[in-house]
Amino acid sequence: MWFEERRQRIRTLLATFGRVTVDRITSEMNVSRETARRDLMEMEAEGELRRVRGGAVALEDSQEEPPFSVRASVRVKEKRMIAKAAAQLISSGQILFLDAGSTTAILAEELSSLSGLTVITNSVEVAQKISERSSVQERGNRALLVGGEMSEDPPATFGEVTVNDLHRYQVDIALLSPFGLDVRKGATSFNPHEAEVARAMIQNSGKLILLADHSKIGTISRIAYCTCEQIDHLVVDARAANAKEWTALASSVKATTLASRI
Repeated sequence: MWFEERRQRIRTLLATFGRVTVDRITSEMNVSRETARRDLMEMEAEGELRRVRGGAVALEDSQEEPPFSVRASVRVKEKRMIAKAAAQLISSGQILFLDAGSTTAILAEELSSLSGLTVITNSVEVAQKISERSSVQERGNRALLVGGEMSEDPPATFGEVTVNDLHRYQVDIALLSPFGLDVRKGATSFNPHEAEVARAMIQNSGKLILLADHSKIGTISRIAYCTCEQIDHLVVDARAANAKEWTALASSVKATTLASRI
């Protein structure tokens, strides 16, 4: 089993049980104790877990993520502008990844003006919006909802089956919306399952577009899933330019769009 495969399995165990032992890693993944310890050391150095005697435990974070229903109702104007700007970066006929988030759900609506799109997603809401009758019949768009265990908040699939399904595809663009975006830590997620999905989408796409409203700039959450240097295009609302670290952040990604200026 390759290192990244082991990391993915370790993340899943931590998300499910809150801890993982060196013995379990060695037996399930057929590696030596030295390799298991080295994996945990490297993941701890990257802020993914905390090592304890005999294994590791999941990180705790006092910053709770609001329910999806709450997130979907705030900064809607900004998210709509971001979604409109991101849709202009997409061409008809492309194959896309969209993750589960309030901004990508709005993006799914904006993509209805394009035709021949294939959208692969773990989000039930995104899949529903892309597969609406008018979008399918008039535009020829289609949605593929990957399998996996179901989550209610947000309504989405997650887990090993989901990640394995995503690895079956190679798409043109991944469009993701992080919990936070920081110059040093990159894009972060509150939920380990969401971070796993984001990593798989990034690994299997030719281009990464990140969608983030101004409140996410400079915010750091529990799990980092990509560096700023991996971001091909960052789409934000204009208020992001007022953030303290905006200049450094904008210079660390390949391209940016301030949504209100399009």
